[in-house]
Amino acid sequence: MFAVIVNTVAIVAGSLIGFSLRSGLPKGLTDALMQGLGLCTVVIGVQGAIQESNILVMIISVVVGLLIGESLDADGHVNRFTTRLMSRFARGKGDAGKLVNAFITSCLIMNVGAMVIVGSLDAGLQGEFSMLYTKSLLDFIAGIMMTAAMGIGVMGSALFTLVFQGGIVLMAELIAPFMSDYLIQEMSCTGCLIILGLGLNMLELTKLRIINYLPALAAAPLVAKLAQLLNF
Repeated sequence: MFAVIVNTVAIVAGSLIGFSLRSGLPKGLTDALMQGLGLCTVVIGVQGAIQESNILVMIISVVVGLLIGESLDADGHVNRFTTRLMSRFARGKGDAGKLVNAFITSCLIMNVGAMVIVGSLDAGLQGEFSMLYTKSLLDFIAGIMMTAAMGIGVMGSALFTLVFQGGIVLMAELIAPFMSDYLIQEMSCTGCLIILGLGLNMLELTKLRIINYLPALAAAPLVAKLAQLLNF
């Protein structure tokens, strides 16, 4: 768990630095930073998604995940809960919306990908922390940039990281037997497709209900395993 704590502290530290920078930046510059982050997020999503080896697995995973997310109105529930939570730290309704957007965006960018899963499994099974330490450095830098562009809501992703990655580390022995390299790759590619959608939202090119796509991450390894069994 030590590496997860380091990652959490790195996000908090990066967010504090980014927030101190944000207070001195004109709005035009913060808007430009937001657009730049959106472009970078799109590139990250494209780079990961094009590594998909079986596009049919991704398509089925997204369709299944989206059906689940839309039927449960996952995006609506998460946004309403997060808005109520964040409103305690906001001055007005508009500020609460910005905090929620920063929180959800940073949670997805920092916690969707193979590095999170593989790094957490390595930490839990082998006591190997190098991948999580590398991620901590990346999240520290990302925390500075995202907070400077979006605000202090980014710091909330530190708690999510602690719970999510910490949960994988603690349950590593139970999870590992079910997670082959192929299944992790399928989860990662599907996650990167979701990140691509997030980047398009950040650029205000789309208004995708990103949270409703997240069940696709759980569907991906199941669909991939079924594809292996049926040889398609």
